[in-house]
Amino acid sequence: VTRIEESTFDGCYSLEHVTIPANVTYIGEEAFRGCSKLKSITIPSGVTIIGEAAFSGCGSLTSISIPSEVTRIEPSTFSGCSSLTDISIHNGVTRIGSYAFYRCTSLTSFTIPAGVTSIEPYTFEDCSSLSNIVIPHGVTSIGELAFYGCGNLTSISIPNAVTNIGYG
Repeated sequence: VTRIEESTFDGCYSLEHVTIPANVTYIGEEAFRGCSKLKSITIPSGVTIIGEAAFSGCGSLTSISIPSEVTRIEPSTFSGCSSLTDISIHNGVTRIGSYAFYRCTSLTSFTIPAGVTSIEPYTFEDCSSLSNIVIPHGVTSIGELAFYGCGNLTSISIPNAVTNIGYG
């Protein structure tokens, strides 16, 4: 198997642990959406694409490591992963989509990869425990409501390169 197609495990509420085979290169949209008891998943280094909302609603997932071959975090990928505290994303990622970490309420700190130039709208909305965020110097745009509801955010340094900040 080289692909996990769209919605393959969507709503498998009792699924707790997943090890994806080494030859898989693609994880489709909503592939594991709503797997609310999923605690751990091992993504092999050969994966190059993780689809939109692939892990949305995986409320028991506590940590994830994104392989270096992945260059984009699609919209809503980790939306609603309320137990997520540790995310490992390499500097080769160039885009983090809207709502990517929406309602990741246990996330306390995040370093945006150096390759990212824009923080999309709603990216960290309602990350209520987020207190520290590191924005690289290459970021030129921060989308609307990108940090809306981040009530514990204590400080943020906006790089000089930022020319546009959305409302909210």
